[in-house]
Amino acid sequence: MEQGPYKYIRDGNGKVSRVIRIGTRKSQLARIQTDSVADKLKELYPELNLEIVAMSTIGDKILDTALSKIGEKSLFTKELENALERNEVDLVVHSLKDLPTTLPAGFTIGAVLKRENPHDAVVLHPKHVGKTLDTLPDNSVIGTSSLRRAAQLKKRFPHLEFKDIRGNLNTRLKKLDEKDDYAAIILAAAGLRRMGWDNRISQILGPEDCMYAVGQGALAVEVRARDLDILENVSVLHHPETVLRCITERAFLRHLEGGCSVPVAVNTEVKDSQLYLTGAVYSLDGSDSLKETMQTSIAADDKSVDEEVDERVQRVGVTASKISGAAQDRAEKLGIDLANLLLSKGAKEILTVARQLNDAR
Repeated sequence: MEQGPYKYIRDGNGKVSRVIRIGTRKSQLARIQTDSVADKLKELYPELNLEIVAMSTIGDKILDTALSKIGEKSLFTKELENALERNEVDLVVHSLKDLPTTLPAGFTIGAVLKRENPHDAVVLHPKHVGKTLDTLPDNSVIGTSSLRRAAQLKKRFPHLEFKDIRGNLNTRLKKLDEKDDYAAIILAAAGLRRMGWDNRISQILGPEDCMYAVGQGALAVEVRARDLDILENVSVLHHPETVLRCITERAFLRHLEGGCSVPVAVNTEVKDSQLYLTGAVYSLDGSDSLKETMQTSIAADDKSVDEEVDERVQRVGVTASKISGAAQDRAEKLGIDLANLLLSKGAKEILTVARQLNDAR
């Protein structure tokens, strides 16, 4: 039964309870990710009634064009957000790297879950098993739909060629295995692991070979900012270290004004209460690049122990009321400071040329 914007059900004893509808993309990976979030919520709140609503997005429908050419910022999120706006779903599970750094008005990221390995992985064609990118024959073709990956890897492995490959994980692996077009493809390690395909990972690329995308490996739960009860429910899913790392990465990207159509990469770590952020921008062929590292303390000071965190405050789209506001502010400032450092050294020019060249391709 629908009542206002919400959906309720009545059990055998006449007790009425609300149904929480979770929106997701239809791909197998999206479903696995969404089910994992639903399972966690069910564990925490056994009385919740959850319903999963799957839908296709623009990015799922346009499969013959490179992502960076479609020019739509919210390729994999728009339809899901439309459903959220129309009250057809109550929360949406995304890969955080698909979410633009500025969300539509009225929405917020209510939870960022513990990050899976954020690095990129090499998946080899069966005939090249045992090789690495270094040992593949000259002019081997590597499939990737990411300008960020191609820019870094072209520079690092000049003997290889890079070509676009699109489709969900299943489709891309099929294209690799059943044809001879590609010697290997590069995918996010996190997706392969969530699918249970660790055995296909031939090599994980460390930051010296290929830094990752902002938010890569983390799942985000997007909700309507006004739904305070749902915001409260999902906020327990926040993983504090992942939240701070992703806030600094998103602040860096937003301040650079980067998106899918320009090569921007990051690497973050937390060590001894210090948050380290390495950020870089690249020309399309990787020949021109800028890379710097900065750090900040995220230790809770005495003041912030009893600090009241304002629930209405969003930092780059994230609402995390249970995590020190001072630490979140410092993480956000670190991202902005690093972006400003790169901009002062000419990052804007590199990104502008990359964008123009990409548009002209």
